[in-house]
Amino acid sequence: MLARIREFYVKVIFKNAERAKIVQKLSNSEILEQARTSATLQDWARLCQDLQQIFTTDDRAKTALFSEPNTSVILLDLAMQVIEFGSFQDRWDVAKLFPNIGIEAIAPLINLLNDEDADPEAKWFAVRILGSFNHPRVIEALIELLKTSQSEDLNAMAVSILASMGKTAVSMIEALLAQDSTRLFAVQALGQIRRSETVPLLMKVIHDPDVQIRAIAIEALSSFHSDEITAVLIESLQDVAVPVRLAAVTGLGFRPDYPNLVAHLQPLLFDLNLEVCRQSAIALGRLGTSQAATALYEVLQSQHTPENLSIELVRALGWIALPEALSYLETALLHLSLSETVQLEIVQTLGRIDVFDLKSQATQILLHRLPKLESVGIRQAIALSLSHLGDPDSMNALVALLADTEDSVRFHAISALKTLNAELSHQHLERLAKIEPEESELGRGIAIALREWHF
Repeated sequence: MLARIREFYVKVIFKNAERAKIVQKLSNSEILEQARTSATLQDWARLCQDLQQIFTTDDRAKTALFSEPNTSVILLDLAMQVIEFGSFQDRWDVAKLFPNIGIEAIAPLINLLNDEDADPEAKWFAVRILGSFNHPRVIEALIELLKTSQSEDLNAMAVSILASMGKTAVSMIEALLAQDSTRLFAVQALGQIRRSETVPLLMKVIHDPDVQIRAIAIEALSSFHSDEITAVLIESLQDVAVPVRLAAVTGLGFRPDYPNLVAHLQPLLFDLNLEVCRQSAIALGRLGTSQAATALYEVLQSQHTPENLSIELVRALGWIALPEALSYLETALLHLSLSETVQLEIVQTLGRIDVFDLKSQATQILLHRLPKLESVGIRQAIALSLSHLGDPDSMNALVALLADTEDSVRFHAISALKTLNAELSHQHLERLAKIEPEESELGRGIAIALREWHF
């Protein structure tokens, strides 16, 4: 069904040539009679157009039409025929008209939903249309559907609609928790509602045998803040199922005020599942404490840490806006045997520091590393990061990069000097050009910079 919807949206839908003509004005009664003829001929596209024309006329004309006996019944019957037998586009268009018909549409839509021989796509539209009526009968019908349906598309739509009804549906969803066959659907709906009324129900399933149910419940509970819920999340860090541990780790990352969270999250940096390790690093980065920074660095310095986890550890240290976090990055960059990819990540992370009091520290780290580099890619990245940090102290180092034998490094240095302070950099280069020998690497680099400056 999702594929059908994507296909429907991707297509360019042209107006029917017949609709593009200048239409002779007809009375609503005449259009209604025309619609009945279209239904007899099973011309569902034309019938859909007729119904749209009726419902888009002015209020006075509609009032006159609906004052006639059985008009509502006839229009409802015609609209249901389009839902039952029309194309996807016909069904999509006519579905928008049902709110105009009113709650009288609920009963035939439920009947269609319960018809075992009905087209699955028609039943999907019936569920979708029922979602526009926040009515107890709709909630009952959707709950009954979840008890019996084997269709993933129908069940997913029903869950989404129940969730959209919020508090109204919570008490009725509770009944679904009691049955093994519907408990998952109930928890999915509760997980989308995000209201405090759902918390007691979600707490009932945190130890459910079904991994998916536990994971959804923990993820949903993470939206609410209380000591009891935090204790549940901490307990779930020990769950044998990876999805549950992931949900718990992610949720705890948004509770920086809870005491001693680092002690609970740090062991997950050594989890057997690499994604759990990665999410633990992200969570510790969000906590933003010096203890979290220490925990992250301890894993970064291990020779057994996988490269992709090291990258996440570096990013997390960058999120912690503390001098000690940057000091750990400096130590890692200058003294650890890290891959070039991880070193590059450190350089880029330092360039993204946006706390004013830390920019100077980040600049000095990069300047200390610059003379010891062999990697062209990292020299380029340092030039870019220095330009982002905007510290005037980096101008001389960037000018020195103009002597680099790699043209790509020179052009990165030129770009960085322009970003840092275009006017002062240009004046400085002009002064140097007068005293630096033209045949030296620096002299050639300065000449290139001045020649390229205004491009």
